[in-house]
Amino acid sequence: MALDRTLEVLAVCGVGMGSSLMLKMTAEDALRALDVDARVENTDISTARGMTPDVIIGQGMHTSEIEDLAPVVITVTDFLDKEGLQARLLERLTEKGWLA
Repeated sequence: MALDRTLEVLAVCGVGMGSSLMLKMTAEDALRALDVDARVENTDISTARGMTPDVIIGQGMHTSEIEDLAPVVITVTDFLDKEGLQARLLERLTEKGWLA
């Protein structure tokens, strides 16, 4: 069951500015490489609590607080590691049946 709509992705950090913006750009590149139609937004942890994304990407100290908000939550340590994020996205999106 491939996803038949645009994937909603949140890149989350504590304040929603610096690191989440870098992570947003990395996520966009990784999703594009996987040929996934996605809309990636960057935000802070408080705003994320009021949203309903398909995927949340962020540092462990933030994702642990909001892991129940999305079907897929991916913890990263390197915001610029496109290949690493791409591999994690491929694995998790395939598990969900969103990628064939």
